[in-house]
Amino acid sequence: MKKFILFILILIPLLYLILMPAYFAGVASARFCSGIKIVIKDSSDNRFVSEREILNIVNVTAGRVHGKPVKEIPVADIEERLKNLRELKVAEVYFTLDGTLNIFVDQRDPVMRVMAKNGGDYYIDNEGIVIRRRNLYTPRLHIVGGNINISSAMLSGISVLDTSIKNSILKDIYYLVKHIRSDGFWSAQIDQIYVDNNNEIDLVPRVGNHLIHLGTTENIEGKLNNLAAFYDKVLPEVGWNKYSNINLAFKDQIVCRRR
Repeated sequence: MKKFILFILILIPLLYLILMPAYFAGVASARFCSGIKIVIKDSSDNRFVSEREILNIVNVTAGRVHGKPVKEIPVADIEERLKNLRELKVAEVYFTLDGTLNIFVDQRDPVMRVMAKNGGDYYIDNEGIVIRRRNLYTPRLHIVGGNINISSAMLSGISVLDTSIKNSILKDIYYLVKHIRSDGFWSAQIDQIYVDNNNEIDLVPRVGNHLIHLGTTENIEGKLNNLAAFYDKVLPEVGWNKYSNINLAFKDQIVCRRR
């Protein structure tokens, strides 16, 4: 008798775990879509996609969904189309029991804008993913130009940090921008980054009518520390417009060209 009772006590929750998901799935599929709820994470910081654009994707994929049987709405197809938007890092589409079609998307976080030599205007996010600029929204970012090429592999979604991306200066630029953004002074002072035909780097400051020649990204911290000391001790004495070029490429020294 005790064994039978124990068997029943085990069987009931087991049947519950097996049958209830199927029951709720059946109930949900028998319902009608009562509306759409769209959540765009960080929409106040980045505005790469809008609710209207997401609704257009839903309408193109599934037609008018309000009042339509839930089982007739291709949730997986809607989610897949949203995931094809490179501006989105995450896209989730699902129904709740009340018949609401829930859409949650998380936008990518751009860290720099790239004006490519081989054409095109792009953003690169904090994971090194290339995003083609395709709307009027332009976040304030460091602009990178000059001898920069965006390859087909990058456009297919491979990060510029991936080991399969060979001989790309963009990986060095990414870490340079990351270092600049981590420092309040340099983030405010450096406006643009330019790569010359020798793959050496120039920095264009916001304050001061001069060009900063960084050379390579080797010893970035040391070079910028030397420049900070130069800004603090020398330029206030001689004037911010005395030099046209400040060269940091040489080890432990700064070479300046007078205007």
